[in-house]
Amino acid sequence: MLISSAAYFIGRRKALQSVQGDVRQLHSLPGHYGWFSAMTSLLPGMIIILTWIIFGPVIIDNMTLASLAGLEGGEKIQSLSDFDRAIYLNDIHNLAIGDAISRPATDNLTFAAQYYLRAQQDIFWIFSLSAVAISALTATLGIRKISPTMRSRNILERLILSCLALCSILAILTTVGIVSSLIFETLRFLDHVSLADFLLGLKWSPQTALRADQVGSSGAFGVIPLFAGTLLITCIALIFAVPVGLLSAIYMTEFASRGARAVFKPLLELLAGIPTVVYGFFAALVVAPFIRTSGDFLGLEIASESALAAGLVMGIMIIPLMSSLSDDVISSVPQSLRDASYGLGATKTETILNVIIPSALPGIVSAFLLAASRAIGETMIVVMAAGMAANLTANPLEAVTTVTVQIVALLTGDQEFDSAKTLSAFALGLALFVITLILNFIALKVVRKYQEQYD
Repeated sequence: MLISSAAYFIGRRKALQSVQGDVRQLHSLPGHYGWFSAMTSLLPGMIIILTWIIFGPVIIDNMTLASLAGLEGGEKIQSLSDFDRAIYLNDIHNLAIGDAISRPATDNLTFAAQYYLRAQQDIFWIFSLSAVAISALTATLGIRKISPTMRSRNILERLILSCLALCSILAILTTVGIVSSLIFETLRFLDHVSLADFLLGLKWSPQTALRADQVGSSGAFGVIPLFAGTLLITCIALIFAVPVGLLSAIYMTEFASRGARAVFKPLLELLAGIPTVVYGFFAALVVAPFIRTSGDFLGLEIASESALAAGLVMGIMIIPLMSSLSDDVISSVPQSLRDASYGLGATKTETILNVIIPSALPGIVSAFLLAASRAIGETMIVVMAAGMAANLTANPLEAVTTVTVQIVALLTGDQEFDSAKTLSAFALGLALFVITLILNFIALKVVRKYQEQYD
């Protein structure tokens, strides 16, 4: 960064000196020449640093394992499986930083930890000094290339365009990678469990046994209870959040004074900054006991962890999302439509119901979809307020669980990705992805059908 900053000022100064300060003789602005010099210096050094970040740990691990080849017992380490080798490397890393390890600290392990530290320092300095040297060299070459006729602005524009295209490609490749990994692992899961049992099964119990003679050796992977719980909690949250959020947005845009809006809107959006674990504590310590006490007073049997408690608190959490987005959409409705409605004799309420809401309907539907997606993907509140019991029920007073909670539970801790229990998490992720995609596609069709353009 220091070399690039220096290259910027030197390149800019050289461009001005080449024309004796007459900027009109330059093809581009002086700053463009400075940025050309800076980027010429920065990019090669950043490439080397990124190479170190991505490949450095792999290089060090391979060097560390290779250093054990000549020691007694080193051949056994080289013949370990991928899983056991990964555990052995993890022990080397932990021993090197003084953390706990899963085996006794043998001479080979101690030697490997010491070699790992030395290799890490040596390679770090090699890459660091190489980055500095390359940056200085390319900065010098870039500055020497500067001339009044050089099209530095065009070069920078092409560079920026390339960066934008690269970011787009990375986003697309990331999406393709996520979907591909889900599909690949789901196909492995379907080798253990049939698709019909997964999609149509009414029981979810993935706790498979390690041996065939143990109790529970055949797990149940019916996904319907999980989606039923997800749908139940999401519906409760939306039933509470959508009216409150939408009416709050209407009040702040159409009725509230500037002073009241300046106070209420930040306070309402403050809810969006509260961590979900705090909402979970609030649900578990305040809302759930209140609902249970109210149920006892009314003679109702309510579980200590219920879908109603989780749904209500989740609804509170997504109110700012629904309110803020609806507020922006309603505010963007042209004032001419309001004036035309008032000119025809309509009241404020009639204008809101017959003009403003229909005009803002596509945006309101989009806000509803984002709120629903936020509710579907929530995990912490469900764990703390609704539990982890996979019950197939439509009763909001009973404990349920959701798809996201089960994914977290299945992938928590050290897992070996060759069992139906672990692979079922990827199948759940793919199913949730497909359902969300279908809902978004349907909503997009609805929005396009009813969307109108207002000048």
